[in-house]
Amino acid sequence: MRIKGLELHRFRNYTDLELYPEPGLNVLTGLNAEGKTNVLESIFLCALGRSHRTPHDAELLMDGQPDGSVAIALETRGGSRTIRIELSRGDRKRVFLDEAPLSRSGELMGCLNVVMFSPEDLQLVKDGPQERRRFLDMELSQLKPAYYYTLQQYNQALKSRNLLLKEESVPYDMIELWDEQLSKLGATIMQNRAAFIEELSVNAHTLHAKMSGTKEILETVYQPTVPVQDFDALRETLTDQLADRLERDVFRGFTSVGPHRDDLGLLLNGRDLRVYGSQGQQRTAALSLKLSEIDLVRRVRGERPVLLLDDVFSELDAERQARLLEVVSDCQTFVTCTHLEEFVKAGAVRMQVYRVSNGRVVEE
Repeated sequence: MRIKGLELHRFRNYTDLELYPEPGLNVLTGLNAEGKTNVLESIFLCALGRSHRTPHDAELLMDGQPDGSVAIALETRGGSRTIRIELSRGDRKRVFLDEAPLSRSGELMGCLNVVMFSPEDLQLVKDGPQERRRFLDMELSQLKPAYYYTLQQYNQALKSRNLLLKEESVPYDMIELWDEQLSKLGATIMQNRAAFIEELSVNAHTLHAKMSGTKEILETVYQPTVPVQDFDALRETLTDQLADRLERDVFRGFTSVGPHRDDLGLLLNGRDLRVYGSQGQQRTAALSLKLSEIDLVRRVRGERPVLLLDDVFSELDAERQARLLEVVSDCQTFVTCTHLEEFVKAGAVRMQVYRVSNGRVVEE
């Protein structure tokens, strides 16, 4: 999978941009706040239908402009495809796949698979369980669009149950009906997560050992609220737990068991990475987790994803920079940096360089 062409119109600080990237390493270099990350953000938007930086689509538009758009031409295993997203300050965005409008955002999942790493991804290690659940859900939604819809249904059922828990006169019969839905949908989500983490853990372990020169061992462990079993047993366990905790949930006003309370445990050399890892170790672990998706996408979708690496090299030592270039060598990759020398020293020989300045991109 590779991007053949990218067009931006009144997107962030770009009035108009046409870019025809190379199939290998594409380096966007320039000073900070010139628009490098905006290019990566536009690609991410076409892959998942949302920005990785803001939930507000209006913020993606150039200041003072009523509308804008992003369009991508793709080459995939199944042939050529196009994705176009039209943005409007006063209306919802419109998504087009091969020029046909999509009625649901989930229809976009899996059309353009991307793996992105940005400075914000350090939150994957440092912050609370919500960040790690978001990571799991985002990657699984790309790999399995059906998971995306199951997650949507679960979140809606959870919202409905939580509203009932807060009512002055709690309707227990209605809560029981939502419990049936939550148990069924929750069991599906948890089984998918368990299988995904099992594969991810193997890849992340291998990659992290390579990135650290075999000095560090990374372990990735699924931490669900109930043990993951076969589907029927897991659904029954969730049903029982929801019933057992009902009075506690009524008192607290929220549902205390289910996949929305899961976490992903990260251990480095047997110790909790969040507590004992340095910032450099945490960053390398987060990067290893993200890059582990490359092989998963290849096996599930039959082709490698597009990589988006935002200001990654400046935070890695020379040895880890060189190892990172080895890992990404088989994928179309977009990298941002302020100093091109980082790539030369790391051993990058073949790369297309783009100089970014004040919303303009010039090929060098």
